[in-house]
Amino acid sequence: MTTMTQTSARFREFKMPDVGEGLTEAEILKWFVQPGDTVTDGQVVCEVETAKAAVELPIPFDGVVHELRFGEGTTVDVGQVIITVDVAPGTPEEAAAPVQEPVEAPAPAAPAADEPKGRTPVLVGYGVAESSTKRRPRKGAAPEAAAVAAAVQAELNGHGAPAAPEPEAPVTRPLAKPPVRKLAKDLGVDLASVVPTGKDGIITREDVHAAAAPAEAAAPAPVLAAEPVTAEPSAAPAPSASARETRIPIKGVRKAIAQAMVGSAFTAPHVTEFVTVDVTRTMKLVAELKEDKDMAGVRVNPLLIIAKALLVAIKRNPGVNAAWDEANQEIVQKHYVNLGIAAATPRGLIVPNIKDAHDKTLPQLAEALGELVATARDGKTSPAAMAGGTVTITNVGVFGVDTGTPILNPGESAILAVGAIKLQPWVHKGKVKPRQVTTLALSFDHRLVDGELGSKVLADVAAILEQPKRLITWA
Repeated sequence: MTTMTQTSARFREFKMPDVGEGLTEAEILKWFVQPGDTVTDGQVVCEVETAKAAVELPIPFDGVVHELRFGEGTTVDVGQVIITVDVAPGTPEEAAAPVQEPVEAPAPAAPAADEPKGRTPVLVGYGVAESSTKRRPRKGAAPEAAAVAAAVQAELNGHGAPAAPEPEAPVTRPLAKPPVRKLAKDLGVDLASVVPTGKDGIITREDVHAAAAPAEAAAPAPVLAAEPVTAEPSAAPAPSASARETRIPIKGVRKAIAQAMVGSAFTAPHVTEFVTVDVTRTMKLVAELKEDKDMAGVRVNPLLIIAKALLVAIKRNPGVNAAWDEANQEIVQKHYVNLGIAAATPRGLIVPNIKDAHDKTLPQLAEALGELVATARDGKTSPAAMAGGTVTITNVGVFGVDTGTPILNPGESAILAVGAIKLQPWVHKGKVKPRQVTTLALSFDHRLVDGELGSKVLADVAAILEQPKRLITWA
Protein backbone atom coordinates (compact mmCIF):
# COMPACT_ATOMS: atom_id res chain seq x y z
CA MET A 1 0.00 0.00 0.00
CA THR A 2 1.39 3.39 -0.98
CA THR A 3 1.84 5.69 2.02
CA MET A 4 1.54 9.45 2.17
CA THR A 5 5.16 9.67 3.31
CA GLN A 6 6.38 7.92 0.18
CA THR A 7 4.20 10.05 -2.09
CA SER A 8 4.95 13.40 -0.48
CA ALA A 9 8.68 12.77 -0.91
CA ARG A 10 8.16 13.45 -4.60
CA PHE A 11 6.91 16.96 -3.94
CA ARG A 12 8.98 19.81 -2.61
CA GLU A 13 7.41 22.95 -1.23
CA PHE A 14 8.68 26.49 -1.83
CA LYS A 15 7.66 28.92 0.88
CA MET A 16 7.32 32.69 0.71
CA PRO A 17 10.74 33.93 1.85
CA ASP A 18 11.51 37.07 3.81
CA VAL A 19 12.79 39.11 0.87
CA GLY A 20 13.21 42.26 2.91
CA GLU A 21 14.30 43.22 6.39
CA GLY A 22 11.85 41.50 8.70
CA LEU A 23 8.86 41.85 6.33
CA THR A 24 5.93 39.63 7.25
CA GLU A 25 3.96 39.40 3.98
CA ALA A 26 4.10 39.94 0.24
CA GLU A 27 1.60 40.13 -2.61
CA ILE A 28 1.95 37.82 -5.60
CA LEU A 29 1.97 40.14 -8.62
CA LYS A 30 2.56 37.65 -11.43
CA TRP A 31 3.22 33.96 -11.98
CA PHE A 32 5.72 33.10 -14.72
CA VAL A 33 4.94 29.36 -14.59
CA GLN A 34 1.83 27.17 -14.56
CA PRO A 35 1.13 23.60 -13.39
CA GLY A 36 2.91 21.18 -15.70
CA ASP A 37 5.78 23.53 -16.58
CA THR A 38 9.34 22.31 -16.09
CA VAL A 39 11.49 24.48 -13.83
CA THR A 40 15.20 24.47 -13.05
CA ASP A 41 17.21 25.59 -10.05
CA GLY A 42 17.45 29.40 -10.07
CA GLN A 43 14.59 29.97 -12.51
CA VAL A 44 12.33 32.91 -11.63
CA VAL A 45 8.81 31.59 -11.02
CA CYS A 46 6.96 34.67 -9.79
CA GLU A 47 7.16 38.36 -8.97
CA VAL A 48 6.01 39.56 -5.56
CA GLU A 49 5.55 42.99 -4.06
CA THR A 50 6.60 43.61 -0.50
CA ALA A 51 6.02 46.72 1.53
CA LYS A 52 9.21 48.08 -0.03
CA ALA A 53 9.59 46.85 -3.60
CA ALA A 54 8.77 44.33 -6.31
CA VAL A 55 11.05 41.29 -6.18
CA GLU A 56 11.45 38.27 -8.48
CA LEU A 57 11.62 34.89 -6.70
CA PRO A 58 13.76 32.04 -8.11
CA ILE A 59 12.94 28.39 -7.37
CA PRO A 60 15.78 26.58 -5.54
CA PHE A 61 15.35 23.13 -7.15
CA ASP A 62 14.50 21.29 -10.40
CA GLY A 63 11.23 19.58 -11.28
CA VAL A 64 7.76 20.01 -12.75
CA VAL A 65 5.31 22.53 -11.28
CA HIS A 66 2.61 20.60 -9.48
CA GLU A 67 0.53 23.31 -7.81
CA LEU A 68 0.35 27.09 -7.41
CA ARG A 69 -1.13 27.57 -3.96
CA PHE A 70 -2.18 31.20 -4.44
CA GLY A 71 -3.44 33.26 -7.36
CA GLU A 72 -2.12 36.58 -8.60
CA GLY A 73 -3.17 39.50 -6.42
CA THR A 74 -3.14 37.42 -3.22
CA THR A 75 -1.26 38.63 -0.13
CA VAL A 76 0.69 35.77 1.45
CA ASP A 77 2.40 35.58 4.83
CA VAL A 78 6.12 34.87 4.94
CA GLY A 79 6.61 31.14 5.51
CA GLN A 80 3.47 29.99 3.68
CA VAL A 81 3.89 27.51 0.84
CA ILE A 82 3.25 29.24 -2.50
CA ILE A 83 4.22 26.50 -4.97
CA THR A 84 4.85 22.75 -4.94
CA VAL A 85 7.14 21.02 -7.43
CA ASP A 86 7.27 17.36 -8.46
CA VAL A 87 10.98 16.63 -8.24
CA ALA A 88 10.62 13.03 -9.50
CA PRO A 89 8.18 13.18 -12.42
CA GLY A 90 7.55 10.10 -14.54
CA THR A 91 7.42 7.58 -11.70
CA PRO A 92 4.74 4.83 -11.95
CA GLU A 93 2.61 6.36 -9.21
CA GLU A 94 2.62 9.81 -10.85
CA ALA A 95 -0.67 11.67 -10.46
CA ALA A 96 -1.93 15.24 -10.68
CA ALA A 97 -2.39 15.44 -6.92
CA PRO A 98 -0.77 13.67 -3.95
CA VAL A 99 -2.06 10.08 -3.80
CA GLN A 100 -4.34 9.30 -0.90
CA GLU A 101 -4.20 5.98 0.89
CA PRO A 102 -6.87 3.66 -0.55
CA VAL A 103 -9.91 2.90 1.57
CA GLU A 104 -9.64 -0.67 2.85
CA ALA A 105 -13.37 -1.26 3.33
CA PRO A 106 -14.48 -3.85 0.66
CA ALA A 107 -18.04 -2.62 0.45
CA PRO A 108 -18.24 1.11 1.09
CA ALA A 109 -21.50 2.70 2.06
CA ALA A 110 -23.19 5.38 -0.02
CA PRO A 111 -20.82 8.35 -0.37
CA ALA A 112 -21.38 11.42 1.77
CA ALA A 113 -22.69 14.59 0.20
CA ASP A 114 -19.26 16.18 0.13
CA GLU A 115 -17.48 13.05 -1.17
CA PRO A 116 -19.09 12.23 -4.57
CA LYS A 117 -18.07 8.81 -5.88
CA GLY A 118 -16.10 8.32 -9.03
CA ARG A 119 -14.03 11.50 -9.07
CA THR A 120 -10.93 11.52 -11.24
CA PRO A 121 -7.77 13.56 -10.64
CA VAL A 122 -7.92 17.06 -12.10
CA LEU A 123 -5.49 19.93 -12.53
CA VAL A 124 -5.25 22.34 -9.63
CA GLY A 125 -7.56 25.29 -10.11
CA TYR A 126 -9.66 23.52 -12.79
CA GLY A 127 -11.92 21.35 -10.70
CA VAL A 128 -12.28 19.65 -7.33
CA ALA A 129 -9.15 19.97 -5.31
CA GLU A 130 -9.81 18.24 -1.98
CA SER A 131 -7.21 15.77 -0.81
CA SER A 132 -5.87 14.34 2.41
CA THR A 133 -3.16 16.97 2.47
CA LYS A 134 -3.94 19.80 4.85
CA ARG A 135 -3.35 23.35 3.66
CA ARG A 136 -3.05 26.56 5.53
CA PRO A 137 -6.16 28.67 5.11
CA ARG A 138 -5.82 31.39 2.50
CA LYS A 139 -5.75 34.93 3.75
CA GLY A 140 -9.15 36.55 3.35
CA ALA A 141 -10.76 33.50 1.69
CA ALA A 142 -12.49 30.28 2.78
CA PRO A 143 -10.52 27.03 2.53
CA GLU A 144 -10.62 25.25 -0.83
CA ALA A 145 -12.29 22.18 0.66
CA ALA A 146 -15.16 24.28 2.03
CA ALA A 147 -15.76 25.79 -1.39
CA VAL A 148 -15.88 22.35 -2.99
CA ALA A 149 -18.26 21.02 -0.33
CA ALA A 150 -20.54 24.03 -0.76
CA ALA A 151 -20.65 23.51 -4.53
CA VAL A 152 -21.49 19.84 -4.14
CA GLN A 153 -24.15 20.53 -1.52
CA ALA A 154 -25.73 23.21 -3.73
CA GLU A 155 -25.93 20.67 -6.57
CA LEU A 156 -27.59 18.12 -4.32
CA ASN A 157 -30.06 20.66 -2.95
CA GLY A 158 -31.10 21.56 -6.46
CA HIS A 159 -32.08 18.02 -7.35
CA GLY A 160 -33.30 16.74 -4.03
CA ALA A 161 -31.66 14.04 -1.95
CA PRO A 162 -30.78 11.17 -4.29
CA ALA A 163 -31.85 7.67 -3.36
CA ALA A 164 -28.62 6.20 -4.67
CA PRO A 165 -25.29 7.60 -5.88
CA GLU A 166 -24.86 8.19 -9.60
CA PRO A 167 -21.18 7.77 -10.42
CA GLU A 168 -21.72 8.65 -14.04
CA ALA A 169 -22.60 12.27 -13.15
CA PRO A 170 -19.86 13.57 -10.81
CA VAL A 171 -20.13 17.09 -9.43
CA THR A 172 -17.21 19.38 -10.30
CA ARG A 173 -16.54 23.10 -10.20
CA PRO A 174 -16.62 25.19 -13.37
CA LEU A 175 -13.25 25.17 -15.11
CA ALA A 176 -11.33 28.40 -14.44
CA LYS A 177 -7.82 29.42 -13.47
CA PRO A 178 -7.19 30.85 -9.97
CA PRO A 179 -6.85 34.49 -11.16
CA VAL A 180 -10.15 34.18 -13.02
CA ARG A 181 -11.84 32.73 -9.93
CA LYS A 182 -10.56 35.67 -7.90
CA LEU A 183 -11.86 38.11 -10.51
CA ALA A 184 -15.28 36.44 -10.42
CA LYS A 185 -15.32 36.67 -6.62
CA ASP A 186 -14.38 40.37 -6.72
CA LEU A 187 -17.19 41.08 -9.20
CA GLY A 188 -19.73 38.90 -7.40
CA VAL A 189 -20.15 36.58 -10.38
CA ASP A 190 -21.22 32.95 -9.88
CA LEU A 191 -18.95 30.89 -12.14
CA ALA A 192 -21.64 28.25 -12.47
CA SER A 193 -23.73 30.80 -14.39
CA VAL A 194 -20.93 31.84 -16.76
CA VAL A 195 -20.85 30.48 -20.31
CA PRO A 196 -17.23 29.41 -21.03
CA THR A 197 -15.58 30.28 -24.34
CA GLY A 198 -12.06 29.10 -23.64
CA LYS A 199 -10.43 25.93 -24.84
CA ASP A 200 -11.81 22.71 -23.30
CA GLY A 201 -14.61 24.71 -21.64
CA ILE A 202 -12.37 26.91 -19.51
CA ILE A 203 -13.88 30.20 -18.30
CA THR A 204 -11.78 33.24 -19.28
CA ARG A 205 -11.56 36.78 -17.88
CA GLU A 206 -13.62 38.01 -20.81
CA ASP A 207 -16.36 35.53 -19.93
CA VAL A 208 -16.46 36.84 -16.35
CA HIS A 209 -16.59 40.47 -17.50
CA ALA A 210 -19.39 39.62 -19.94
CA ALA A 211 -21.39 37.99 -17.15
CA ALA A 212 -20.80 40.97 -14.86
CA ALA A 213 -21.74 43.59 -17.47
CA PRO A 214 -25.54 43.54 -16.90
CA ALA A 215 -25.09 43.92 -13.14
CA GLU A 216 -22.63 46.79 -13.58
CA ALA A 217 -25.06 48.61 -15.86
CA ALA A 218 -27.85 48.36 -13.30
CA ALA A 219 -25.96 49.23 -10.12
CA PRO A 220 -22.78 50.96 -8.90
CA ALA A 221 -19.60 48.98 -9.36
CA PRO A 222 -18.77 46.63 -6.47
CA VAL A 223 -15.83 47.06 -4.18
CA LEU A 224 -12.85 45.68 -6.07
CA ALA A 225 -9.65 44.14 -4.77
CA ALA A 226 -6.52 45.64 -6.27
CA GLU A 227 -5.02 43.56 -9.05
CA PRO A 228 -1.44 43.68 -10.30
CA VAL A 229 -0.74 45.80 -13.35
CA THR A 230 -0.23 43.58 -16.41
CA ALA A 231 -0.12 44.01 -20.14
CA GLU A 232 -3.67 42.71 -20.49
CA PRO A 233 -6.17 45.55 -20.88
CA SER A 234 -8.81 43.47 -19.12
CA ALA A 235 -6.68 42.68 -16.05
CA ALA A 236 -8.82 44.99 -13.88
CA PRO A 237 -12.42 45.96 -14.69
CA ALA A 238 -13.09 49.66 -15.22
CA PRO A 239 -15.68 51.20 -12.89
CA SER A 240 -19.11 51.67 -14.40
CA ALA A 241 -20.39 55.07 -15.49
CA SER A 242 -22.77 55.16 -12.50
CA ALA A 243 -20.05 54.52 -9.91
CA ARG A 244 -19.51 57.40 -7.48
CA GLU A 245 -16.70 55.76 -5.50
CA THR A 246 -13.89 53.31 -6.04
CA ARG A 247 -12.26 51.61 -3.07
CA ILE A 248 -8.67 50.38 -3.29
CA PRO A 249 -7.24 48.08 -0.59
CA ILE A 250 -4.28 49.57 1.25
CA LYS A 251 -1.37 47.19 0.87
CA GLY A 252 2.14 46.82 -0.49
CA VAL A 253 4.15 49.97 -1.01
CA ARG A 254 1.20 52.29 -0.31
CA LYS A 255 0.61 50.66 3.07
CA ALA A 256 4.30 50.97 3.96
CA ILE A 257 4.33 54.64 2.93
CA ALA A 258 1.32 55.41 5.10
CA GLN A 259 2.73 53.67 8.16
CA ALA A 260 6.16 55.26 7.75
CA MET A 261 4.82 58.78 7.24
CA VAL A 262 2.43 58.60 10.18
CA GLY A 263 5.17 57.17 12.38
CA SER A 264 7.62 59.88 11.29
CA ALA A 265 5.19 62.78 11.57
CA PHE A 266 4.13 61.87 15.10
CA THR A 267 7.53 60.74 16.38
CA ALA A 268 10.03 63.31 15.14
CA PRO A 269 9.23 66.99 15.79
CA HIS A 270 9.48 68.50 12.31
CA VAL A 271 10.76 71.96 11.52
CA THR A 272 10.78 73.26 7.94
CA GLU A 273 12.72 76.27 6.68
CA PHE A 274 12.57 77.85 3.22
CA VAL A 275 14.88 79.88 1.00
CA THR A 276 14.43 81.23 -2.52
CA VAL A 277 17.62 81.34 -4.57
CA ASP A 278 18.90 82.49 -7.96
CA VAL A 279 20.21 79.36 -9.71
CA THR A 280 21.05 80.94 -13.06
CA ARG A 281 24.77 80.11 -12.72
CA THR A 282 23.89 76.53 -11.76
CA MET A 283 21.83 76.15 -14.92
CA LYS A 284 24.77 77.47 -16.97
CA LEU A 285 27.04 74.94 -15.27
CA VAL A 286 24.62 72.13 -16.16
CA ALA A 287 24.70 73.19 -19.81
CA GLU A 288 28.53 73.26 -19.77
CA LEU A 289 28.82 69.83 -18.11
CA LYS A 290 26.60 68.30 -20.76
CA GLU A 291 29.30 69.21 -23.28
CA ASP A 292 32.17 68.02 -21.07
CA LYS A 293 33.84 64.85 -22.35
CA ASP A 294 34.42 63.67 -18.76
CA MET A 295 30.63 63.56 -18.30
CA ALA A 296 29.96 61.67 -21.54
CA GLY A 297 27.55 58.79 -21.13
CA VAL A 298 25.92 60.05 -17.92
CA ARG A 299 22.86 62.18 -17.40
CA VAL A 300 23.54 65.74 -16.24
CA ASN A 301 20.69 67.78 -14.77
CA PRO A 302 20.10 70.31 -11.96
CA LEU A 303 19.42 67.50 -9.47
CA LEU A 304 23.01 66.35 -9.86
CA ILE A 305 24.39 69.75 -8.79
CA ILE A 306 21.81 70.03 -5.99
CA ALA A 307 22.85 66.60 -4.68
CA LYS A 308 26.51 67.58 -4.73
CA ALA A 309 25.68 70.87 -3.00
CA LEU A 310 23.86 69.03 -0.20
CA LEU A 311 26.78 66.66 0.25
CA VAL A 312 29.16 69.61 0.60
CA ALA A 313 26.78 71.29 3.08
CA ILE A 314 26.70 68.11 5.17
CA LYS A 315 30.49 67.96 5.15
CA ARG A 316 30.58 71.52 6.47
CA ASN A 317 27.83 70.78 9.02
CA PRO A 318 28.19 67.08 9.97
CA GLY A 319 25.81 67.32 12.91
CA VAL A 320 22.84 67.24 10.53
CA ASN A 321 23.75 63.73 9.37
CA ALA A 322 22.56 61.84 12.43
CA ALA A 323 19.77 59.67 13.83
CA TRP A 324 17.84 59.57 17.09
CA ASP A 325 18.05 56.26 18.98
CA GLU A 326 15.05 56.31 21.30
CA ALA A 327 15.68 52.89 22.82
CA ASN A 328 19.21 53.71 23.95
CA GLN A 329 18.63 57.44 24.35
CA GLU A 330 21.53 58.27 22.05
CA ILE A 331 22.22 60.47 19.05
CA VAL A 332 23.92 58.37 16.39
CA GLN A 333 26.30 60.52 14.35
CA LYS A 334 26.80 59.13 10.82
CA HIS A 335 30.25 59.51 9.27
CA TYR A 336 28.94 58.49 5.87
CA VAL A 337 26.11 59.74 3.67
CA ASN A 338 23.63 57.37 2.03
CA LEU A 339 21.80 59.93 -0.08
CA GLY A 340 18.13 59.09 -0.62
CA ILE A 341 16.34 60.24 -3.78
CA ALA A 342 12.55 60.16 -3.62
CA ALA A 343 11.14 58.57 -6.77
CA ALA A 344 7.52 58.42 -7.90
CA THR A 345 6.71 55.02 -9.46
CA PRO A 346 3.50 53.30 -10.58
CA ARG A 347 3.52 51.42 -7.27
CA GLY A 348 3.91 54.56 -5.19
CA LEU A 349 6.67 56.67 -3.68
CA ILE A 350 9.93 54.90 -2.92
CA VAL A 351 13.22 56.30 -1.62
CA PRO A 352 16.26 54.31 -2.76
CA ASN A 353 19.60 55.73 -1.71
CA ILE A 354 23.09 56.07 -3.12
CA LYS A 355 25.46 54.28 -0.76
CA ASP A 356 28.49 56.29 0.39
CA ALA A 357 27.53 59.22 -1.81
CA HIS A 358 30.00 61.43 0.06
CA ASP A 359 32.94 59.54 -1.50
CA LYS A 360 31.79 59.86 -5.11
CA THR A 361 33.15 62.24 -7.71
CA LEU A 362 30.69 64.23 -9.81
CA PRO A 363 30.76 61.71 -12.72
CA GLN A 364 30.32 58.82 -10.29
CA LEU A 365 27.44 60.59 -8.58
CA ALA A 366 25.81 61.25 -11.97
CA GLU A 367 26.13 57.58 -12.93
CA ALA A 368 24.68 56.43 -9.59
CA LEU A 369 21.75 58.83 -9.94
CA GLY A 370 21.00 57.56 -13.44
CA GLU A 371 21.05 53.91 -12.34
CA LEU A 372 18.89 54.67 -9.31
CA VAL A 373 16.18 56.44 -11.34
CA ALA A 374 16.16 53.83 -14.13
CA THR A 375 15.86 50.94 -11.67
CA ALA A 376 13.04 52.68 -9.78
CA ARG A 377 11.06 53.34 -12.95
CA ASP A 378 11.40 49.70 -13.99
CA GLY A 379 10.06 48.62 -10.59
CA LYS A 380 13.24 46.65 -9.86
CA THR A 381 14.48 48.53 -6.80
CA SER A 382 15.54 46.05 -4.14
CA PRO A 383 14.72 46.40 -0.43
CA ALA A 384 18.44 46.70 0.30
CA ALA A 385 18.66 49.74 -1.98
CA MET A 386 16.05 51.50 0.18
CA ALA A 387 17.58 50.63 3.53
CA GLY A 388 20.10 52.64 5.48
CA GLY A 389 19.43 56.14 4.13
CA THR A 390 20.74 59.11 6.13
CA VAL A 391 19.37 62.21 4.33
CA THR A 392 16.99 62.56 1.37
CA ILE A 393 16.24 64.88 -1.56
CA THR A 394 12.73 65.10 -3.00
CA ASN A 395 12.37 66.97 -6.28
CA VAL A 396 8.79 68.29 -6.33
CA GLY A 397 9.77 70.77 -9.03
CA VAL A 398 9.33 68.12 -11.73
CA PHE A 399 5.59 68.39 -11.07
CA GLY A 400 5.59 72.18 -11.46
CA VAL A 401 5.35 72.74 -7.71
CA ASP A 402 7.20 75.67 -6.12
CA THR A 403 7.94 73.95 -2.80
CA GLY A 404 6.45 71.92 0.04
CA THR A 405 6.98 70.74 3.61
CA PRO A 406 8.46 67.26 3.22
CA ILE A 407 8.12 64.62 5.93
CA LEU A 408 11.29 62.90 7.15
CA ASN A 409 11.99 59.32 6.25
CA PRO A 410 11.99 57.25 9.46
CA GLY A 411 15.47 57.13 10.97
CA GLU A 412 16.73 60.18 9.06
CA SER A 413 17.33 63.68 10.37
CA ALA A 414 16.78 65.86 7.28
CA ILE A 415 15.08 65.99 3.90
CA LEU A 416 15.52 68.68 1.22
CA ALA A 417 12.65 69.57 -1.11
CA VAL A 418 13.54 71.27 -4.42
CA GLY A 419 10.89 73.34 -6.17
CA ALA A 420 10.40 74.16 -9.84
CA ILE A 421 13.09 76.28 -11.51
CA LYS A 422 11.36 79.22 -13.20
CA LEU A 423 12.36 82.39 -15.01
CA GLN A 424 11.43 85.24 -12.66
CA PRO A 425 12.24 88.95 -12.21
CA TRP A 426 15.17 89.17 -9.81
CA VAL A 427 17.41 91.95 -8.53
CA HIS A 428 20.84 91.15 -9.93
CA LYS A 429 23.73 93.61 -9.55
CA GLY A 430 21.33 96.41 -8.66
CA LYS A 431 18.98 95.85 -11.60
CA VAL A 432 15.83 93.83 -12.09
CA LYS A 433 16.55 91.08 -14.60
CA PRO A 434 14.96 87.76 -15.59
CA ARG A 435 16.79 85.03 -13.68
CA GLN A 436 16.35 81.28 -13.06
CA VAL A 437 14.94 81.00 -9.55
CA THR A 438 13.86 78.13 -7.30
CA THR A 439 12.71 77.62 -3.71
CA LEU A 440 14.31 75.11 -1.36
CA ALA A 441 12.68 73.66 1.77
CA LEU A 442 14.59 71.77 4.44
CA SER A 443 12.70 69.71 7.04
CA PHE A 444 14.70 68.40 9.99
CA ASP A 445 14.26 66.55 13.28
CA HIS A 446 14.32 69.23 15.96
CA ARG A 447 15.36 66.72 18.62
CA LEU A 448 18.88 66.60 17.20
CA VAL A 449 19.03 69.50 14.74
CA ASP A 450 18.40 72.93 16.20
CA GLY A 451 17.41 76.00 14.21
CA GLU A 452 20.94 77.29 13.82
CA LEU A 453 22.31 74.06 12.39
CA GLY A 454 19.35 73.57 10.06
CA SER A 455 19.63 77.15 8.84
CA LYS A 456 23.36 76.76 8.13
CA VAL A 457 22.78 73.64 6.05
CA LEU A 458 20.03 75.26 3.99
CA ALA A 459 22.02 78.48 3.56
CA ASP A 460 25.08 76.51 2.38
CA VAL A 461 23.06 74.63 -0.24
CA ALA A 462 21.55 77.90 -1.48
CA ALA A 463 24.96 79.61 -1.60
CA ILE A 464 26.47 76.81 -3.68
CA LEU A 465 23.56 76.84 -6.15
CA GLU A 466 23.93 80.61 -6.48
CA GLN A 467 27.72 80.40 -6.92
CA PRO A 468 28.60 76.81 -8.07
CA LYS A 469 32.32 77.57 -7.88
CA ARG A 470 31.92 77.05 -4.12
CA LEU A 471 31.77 73.34 -4.93
CA ILE A 472 35.51 73.64 -5.45
CA THR A 473 36.43 76.08 -2.70
CA TRP A 474 34.26 74.44 0.00
CA ALA A 475 34.66 70.78 -0.92
